[in-house]
Parts: sequence; C-alpha cells; structure tokens
Amino acid sequence: MSLVRLEGVTKQVTLPDESTLDILRGVDLAVSAGDHVAIVGRSGSGKSTLLNILGLLDLPTSGTAEFRGTPVAGIRRGRLDRMRGRDVGFVFQQFHLLAGRTALENVEMPLGYASGKQFWRRRELARAMLDRVGLAHRLDTPPERLSGGEQQRVAIARALVRRPALILADEPTGALDVETGAAVMALLDDIATESAAALVTITHDLHVAARARRHLRLADGVLSPVDLDRAFADTALGAVSA
Repeated sequence: MSLVRLEGVTKQVTLPDESTLDILRGVDLAVSAGDHVAIVGRSGSGKSTLLNILGLLDLPTSGTAEFRGTPVAGIRRGRLDRMRGRDVGFVFQQFHLLAGRTALENVEMPLGYASGKQFWRRRELARAMLDRVGLAHRLDTPPERLSGGEQQRVAIARALVRRPALILADEPTGALDVETGAAVMALLDDIATESAAALVTITHDLHVAARARRHLRLADGVLSPVDLDRAFADTALGAVSA
C-alpha cells in the first residue's frame, strides 16, 4: 500500500475577478515507504501547492488524495493535524528557526511540552538528532550565530526528530551555496534511507533532482516523468526547460 496516493487531483483558486485558475490538472502520484522522488519545475508551476496536498496542509478541488489508504477528504481537520504532526516532516528553503532560542530548543519544539522524565526524554531525542546532523557541538547556539548550512541542519533535525514516515523538502538547498547544498541533500538522503522514510524533494535544480531515484516534472499543473539526461542537455544552467 502506498503511503500517499493522488489520483486525478486538481486544484483551482478563484481570482479577484471571480475567474478560476487551474494550478494542478489531473495529477496522479503514488509514494511508498523508502521512495525518493524529485519533482522539478519552474516557479509558479504548482510545486508548492502539490507539496501542501501531499503534506496534508491543503485539500484538492477534485480527485482523490489518500494517506495510508484513507481518503483525506473524509478526515476531520483535528485528526489531519495530528497525522501531519506524527507522519510528515517539512524542510523548507527558509529555515523558520526561532531567534533567541538555542538549536536544541528549536529541535525540541515538535515534541511538545513535557515535564519530569518526559522532559529529559524529549531533550535526549533532540540531542541525538542534532548529533546525527553533525551539530552536537552547537546545542546551545542560537540560529543567528549559525551559518546558513548549520541553520538548515537544525531545520532538518527539527523536521525529523519525530521520525516521520514522509519527508517533504521544498527547495531545501535554495538558500545555500552549491557545496553546502550537496552536503545537506546527502544528509537528507542518508536519514531517509536509515528510517525507510519516503522523501519527496521539490526543486528547480536538476543537480538536486539527480540524487532521487524517480524524477518527475510539473509544468502548467501537469505532472509527468522527466528524462534528466535530456534535461541536462537542454540547459547548461541547470534550470528546467519549458
């Protein structure tokens, strides 16, 4: 059974003049545990909208979206929120770390409030995840004193501290230099493999996409397979051609 499955999914929005804009058109996608899928496309192609539907943040206008075999449309919002908190980890281009809080405190946030023994268990989990991303020596450092690569590593640790089944990475290297970005993607790959999690990476960078085992292109709201070798040949800049 697929972890998440979309069938014939569309997404429309209503514009100020009351006309409608099609963002997604008949998207079919199945993602199972252990999959690593890259979805490439230009800005405005609908990538973030697709990611929001995969991550239970939004619902399609039509079509079927299922999570662990259950149609999402029939799940109440409170339960969806709990499922997302338990099963989905998000890594974004912008790190969204809390200024003035230490790296350790930022990573503890998804684990919720705890006291007594649970507090120390929560702290142990956060420490272990920061150690896994190579930041055991930066536990007490606030984000404003970390480099861009270190901030993204903290964001990854925060997203994965609950060991989600589905990792959604939205342009995770967009704010990083090439070398740091490659290291961050290698880290995401390794952690996803270790935990048998599904990893879906949204990117416009073909070099980032090349790390995945399955490659798709989203253009004008339509999702289709993409031949990366041909795409690399079509552009020397690494941007997806139209």
